[in-house]
Amino acid sequence: MQQEFDYIIVGGGSSGCALAGRLSENPTVSVALLEAGGDGNTLLTNVPAALIFTVPRKLNNWGFETVPQAGLNGRKGYQPRGKVLGGSSAINAMEYVRGHQSDYNHWAALGNTGWSFADVLPYFIKSENNHDIKDQWHGQNGPLHVSHLRTDNPFQQYFKDAAVQAGFPLNDDFNGPEQEGLGTYQVTQFEGERCSAYRAYLHPVKDQRKNLLIETAAMTHRVLFEGKRAVGVEYRQGGVIKTIRARREVILCAGAFQSPQLLLLSGIGDADELQKLDIPVLHHLPGVGKNLQDHPDFIFGYCSKDTHLVGFSIKGLLRMGKEVLRYWRERRGTLSTNYAESGGFLKTQPELSEPDIQLSFVIARVDDHGRKLHISHGLSCHVCLLRPKSIGYVGLYDKNPESPPLIDPNFLQHPDDVENMLAAYKMTEKLMKAPALAQHLTEDAITAHVRTDDDIRAILRERVDTVYHPVGTCKMGVDDIAVVDPRLRVYGVSGLRVVDASIMPTLLGGNTNAPAIMIGEKAADMILQDFG
Repeated sequence: MQQEFDYIIVGGGSSGCALAGRLSENPTVSVALLEAGGDGNTLLTNVPAALIFTVPRKLNNWGFETVPQAGLNGRKGYQPRGKVLGGSSAINAMEYVRGHQSDYNHWAALGNTGWSFADVLPYFIKSENNHDIKDQWHGQNGPLHVSHLRTDNPFQQYFKDAAVQAGFPLNDDFNGPEQEGLGTYQVTQFEGERCSAYRAYLHPVKDQRKNLLIETAAMTHRVLFEGKRAVGVEYRQGGVIKTIRARREVILCAGAFQSPQLLLLSGIGDADELQKLDIPVLHHLPGVGKNLQDHPDFIFGYCSKDTHLVGFSIKGLLRMGKEVLRYWRERRGTLSTNYAESGGFLKTQPELSEPDIQLSFVIARVDDHGRKLHISHGLSCHVCLLRPKSIGYVGLYDKNPESPPLIDPNFLQHPDDVENMLAAYKMTEKLMKAPALAQHLTEDAITAHVRTDDDIRAILRERVDTVYHPVGTCKMGVDDIAVVDPRLRVYGVSGLRVVDASIMPTLLGGNTNAPAIMIGEKAADMILQDFG
């Protein structure tokens, strides 16, 4: 049976949930949300520590891989993305980071009117319910719960002590007036449970709003058009091909990989590339899938005997048994961890106007995204380059809508990225060798043999991969490769928008989940304004 709604939203991730939640607040507006994954309100999503099961495997996870990366010695990279209501906000490390103020001001300077930091800050505040920081930078009335961690892990203090010993500044709020410094991350949690975008915006209201339809296990194949106007989508659910129509707009919220994939499958993209795949060209828009940007990331890894760190041992298992009981009773302790409990932002050169690297200090030994397990207790420290110069793209392998997208982040192709990562490596190594941390370590499991700058360059190419922040493939702008205008409308057609991290013209200096939610909030206002 064909159904018709005012708005069809494709993708129930961070932006899609925020957008569906806000649009459906108006009872005169009907909204349908299509999500390829399943329910976002289970133990696997709600218990924070359960992310250790989802990121390495295809549990609520698309588990994409890249094409071989020339800059990474020909390795294929791994690209986990959420396949569940809540999207990647249901499987990520929950760090609540907005990015640097200059990032948004740069967007506005590129011609994106309405996207300066002063323009977007009200939407961050509108979305946020911060339980611990109450000032002009934060909100307390939004649906997205943000709080300090409840793990009570002593390594948070050890990390801060090491930062002081290494000569780095401390920072209690990375989303306040100054981003630079190290400290403990705030997380998207409520009383020790994950607060995904789905749990924030939709789960509390889904049964009360008769104007909101949420369909799961609904794999969208393409956008349907009459002429150049989007009028619906085709999707598969339960082995049946179905269609659903939009009276006003189709809105793609499928993320930096799958929103451009859907545009291409629908005939919107570079005409030559579409014709090679025998896809009828609806509109030549050469920027679709181009401008892929992501943070290249290196991980230090160490062994330890301290059972406050996650690992396998008899003593550790006994402690974990107590932690399970504690979480059940109090929603505190190890099961409330996001693993990446501490970290922050530093400048590799003092003359820089904003931090250019980000650290995430993990209370477990992470190897190959958790896909390689080790018996010992241990810890890790991610360091990623915030503004890489290497640019990649997303494309199609074929015209089968259920094939994975072709993903090429082009990591470390620009020589400056390698040299900047070398500086980032040295700063992080200095931190990890500070006495407050070094005294708890028994073995350097990854970098013990690294001595020279050439050794560092070599291990970077051996081990760098994503830290899960792809953006930019449906670029917002006014230039030749822009895909959407500053109101997120797709150029060359009508009735179609893109609302997710793919619209970011440049990569942010930080995590991308909170900004994706902000984009959903801002888009809802723009859409309702455009339709009165």
